[in-house]
Amino acid sequence: MFTVSQTSRAWFIDRARQAREERLVQKERERAAVAIQAHFRSFLRRSQLQKDIRKEIDEFFKADDSGSSKRSALCIFKIARKLLFIFKIKEDNERFEKLCRCILSSMDAESEPKVWYVSLALSKDLTLLWIKQIKDILWYCCEFLEQLKPEILQDSKLITLYLTMLVTFTDTSTWKILWGKGESLRPAMNHICANIMGHLNQHGFYSVLQVLLTRGLARSRPCLSKSTLTAAFSLALRPVIAAQFSDNLIRPFLIHIVSVPALVTHLSTVTPERLTVLESHDMLRKFIVFLRDEGRCRDICESLEGCHTLCLMGNLLHLGSLSPKVLEEETDGFVSLLTQMLCYCQKYVSQKKSNLTHWHPVLGWFSQSVDYGLNESMYLITKQLQFLWGVPLIRIFFSDILSKKLLEHPEPAPTQPASPQNVLPVKSLLKRAFQKSASVRNILRPVGGKRVDSVEVQKVCNICVLYQTSLTTLTQIRLQILTGLTYLDDLLPKLWAFICELGPHGGLKLFLECLNNNTEESKQLLAMLMLFCDCSRHLVTILDDIEVYEEQISFKLEELVTISSFLNSFVFKMIWDGIVENAKGETLELFQSVHGWLMVLYERDCRRRFAPEDHWLRKDLKPSVLFQELEKDRKRAQLILQYIPHVIPHKNRVLLFRNMVSKEKEKLGLVESSSASPHVTHITIRRSRMLEDGYEQLRQLSQHAMKGVIRVKFVNDLGVDEAGIDQDGVFKEFLEEIIKRVFDPALNLFKTTSGDERLYPSPTSYIHENYLQLFEFVGKMLGKAVYERYDGDIADLGLTLSYDEDVMGQLVCHELVPGGKTIPVTNENKISYIHLVAHFRMHTQIKNQTAALISGFRPIIKPEWIRMFSTPELQRLISGDNAEIDLEDLKKHTVYYGGFHGSHRVITWLWDVLASDFTPDERAMFLKFVTSCSRPPLLGFAYLKPPFSIRCVEVSDDQDTGDTLGSVLRGFFTIRKREPGGRLPTSSTCFNLLKLPNYSKKSVLREKLRYAISMNTGFELS
Repeated sequence: MFTVSQTSRAWFIDRARQAREERLVQKERERAAVAIQAHFRSFLRRSQLQKDIRKEIDEFFKADDSGSSKRSALCIFKIARKLLFIFKIKEDNERFEKLCRCILSSMDAESEPKVWYVSLALSKDLTLLWIKQIKDILWYCCEFLEQLKPEILQDSKLITLYLTMLVTFTDTSTWKILWGKGESLRPAMNHICANIMGHLNQHGFYSVLQVLLTRGLARSRPCLSKSTLTAAFSLALRPVIAAQFSDNLIRPFLIHIVSVPALVTHLSTVTPERLTVLESHDMLRKFIVFLRDEGRCRDICESLEGCHTLCLMGNLLHLGSLSPKVLEEETDGFVSLLTQMLCYCQKYVSQKKSNLTHWHPVLGWFSQSVDYGLNESMYLITKQLQFLWGVPLIRIFFSDILSKKLLEHPEPAPTQPASPQNVLPVKSLLKRAFQKSASVRNILRPVGGKRVDSVEVQKVCNICVLYQTSLTTLTQIRLQILTGLTYLDDLLPKLWAFICELGPHGGLKLFLECLNNNTEESKQLLAMLMLFCDCSRHLVTILDDIEVYEEQISFKLEELVTISSFLNSFVFKMIWDGIVENAKGETLELFQSVHGWLMVLYERDCRRRFAPEDHWLRKDLKPSVLFQELEKDRKRAQLILQYIPHVIPHKNRVLLFRNMVSKEKEKLGLVESSSASPHVTHITIRRSRMLEDGYEQLRQLSQHAMKGVIRVKFVNDLGVDEAGIDQDGVFKEFLEEIIKRVFDPALNLFKTTSGDERLYPSPTSYIHENYLQLFEFVGKMLGKAVYERYDGDIADLGLTLSYDEDVMGQLVCHELVPGGKTIPVTNENKISYIHLVAHFRMHTQIKNQTAALISGFRPIIKPEWIRMFSTPELQRLISGDNAEIDLEDLKKHTVYYGGFHGSHRVITWLWDVLASDFTPDERAMFLKFVTSCSRPPLLGFAYLKPPFSIRCVEVSDDQDTGDTLGSVLRGFFTIRKREPGGRLPTSSTCFNLLKLPNYSKKSVLREKLRYAISMNTGFELS
């Protein structure tokens, strides 16, 4: 327990401590109050002082205008010093404007040194203060320039004022004080100007000019006047010229000035004399020397990012087009820097949209941020980029190739399709493309041809790398680039001749071995091949048959034969050697380029032959070997079928296709076997409503049922079931008839092209109810026809970027691009217009119809099954051979019953009637009468199942019980049981059987047969 004295003591101490703390708090409060009061008094005093100064400045500028020019420089200096002391941009912008006008007015005074503001620089007491003041004033001018908008009239006037201030005090040429006797002072004054300019550069002078120029020029029409643009560009040049083009100033000049969108275009239009200054100082050469260094170029690109790197490229290309002599001397450096810039942009080009990509009108999907403020000037930037693939630059870059003469060509080939007899001999130079070359290790030996490490080859390779990089980077103007590169007719053939001369012997092996060498040299050689393939593919794609076969633009036909042989071998080797299986990146791009060019040539040859017979086949690839590899699921065999099935004979491909179908039928249980029978679908079809009944009864069938057995019972026009049992023959007749009807243009599901009358989906097919379901049904019927081995009979320029269509009597305008009806077709966009119209007519306009047709076809026929056929081959697969019936082939594969034989009198008459008396159409009707198909089988009558048969009959079909010994003997010895003159020939289409009475006269046979085949009433003739 505490005592009373101890408690009192503790209480006393605690009370003293509290009192002490309260006194300290009170002192802090008093100090804070004094500080606040002092600060507030200071604020009030400063505010009052600022008001007084501003009032004084306003009174200074309110003086009469007539006397303002007479004010002494010292007065202006003092008032400027006061303004700068209290200067705030928002409050004092008008005062600063008046100060600048006052200073410029003093500089214009005549013969009054005391009035000239610059005269203070000569005063020993004021020189340093004046220099600091003018630095501050000029930097405030820069800050205002950074904020002003040149499209606003008032701001435009202020921009002119502040630029005039900068122009006046960064160069001594307009200083009157230095005229005459003051000329001796010019070096010292120039030093002061350089000091001022250095100060501005340190604070970001080039950034200010970049903002100003971009705001004024990053648009389709510049809003900077000639004087403004001249002043701004002159200011930009002054530091660079003063520093004698040092790297430290060339770098910011490139980053901030030369990267302004379409700057050179606007300079050439508004103030072309500024470009003369650039040329007089040889600026382009200095830019090339600076940028050809890889490190410097990468630094510039990283500072600018992709969008503005394109702007820099465009301006450099425009400068290059204006200075061809410089480019001729600095080609290597210019090509190098352009390639590096494109490679930098390419790193960020994406093939598809994602959360990390942005759309760029030239680069496509781009993973860097996109400056959408450049969109308005993108048209001009693109026009600048077009200099890269313009004729002048191409002539400069490819001068080594274009200056050489090709070997003399023979006379053009005949205009008719080439045959093995009229194919022209291949030039000896081009033959070298197929000779074996040494390994890559031995390429450098000077055995013959061009050494791969020679200066000439390296130069051409670098140029090809540049253009190939531009194709993969500038994705949205790829067609423009290809069109430009193919403009000169002699470039591609001379480039091909150059390729053929590479290495000791030139040729295929050289490029194949480059695939296995990850060296820079190999990449460049392959880039050359890719560029050649991409350009040639583009050219031949847009040329018509007259230009290819008659005029033979760029390539002679014998050159196309040689090139296609090279490409065929190259692609085959890439696949067969396993290079394509795991290809990615550059190797995959190479394969796509070479394969694309190959297929264009192959498809062109399929339409109209220029190559010899069996030109596309690989003699070293046996079909049996390929089929064995397919059985083992080898990837390379599958790739052969996917990419170059034409290296296998057509007959073997058809057999392979049928084998695939047969295997699937077995797998699905659609084949008759001892253990099970396939499910059969029965349908009844009225001949008068064949399409409607077929559509209603078949459209709901499942994919499995469509592939299965379908039996048809026809009902004639009288409502009576037709005679005959469907054992596939009636269904084949149904298929041919229904396909013929849906493709009839009168139905308006399909239309025909003018001239060759080829079918395509009708854009106005929507007038039919459920028209898309009808197209799907057509696809199913086509698929079923191919699945069952049925060979059926399937048979202006505008002024704007729009397409006008007459729809049900009304004119409908379709814009090919947004706002296309207001965009005129010009020389610049006419190629794009052609592509847009073709894409609209053959894709956009009939997209839904085509998709519906394909959706009906593909469930029955797998895409990989038909990928092995070209377009004409697929047409033959669907429609059968479009050739006349080969009677000799039919006769060779005919089987006779009932006493008939090949030398029988009636049989001899039959073949003679078919050959001599029947027209081709009647022979087709005869074939349809017997087989239900009007065209011969794809591979000939040897593949008709069951085989074509002719049987001698003595009685009508109702009384026919089959062949007996007596009937066979009577038929064999031409003994008639009774005169058959009143009976007509009949047929069993399910069995491809012709039932022919034993006629006594050839004329009777001809008459009865012609009547029978023309009736087209199925089994009812009996």
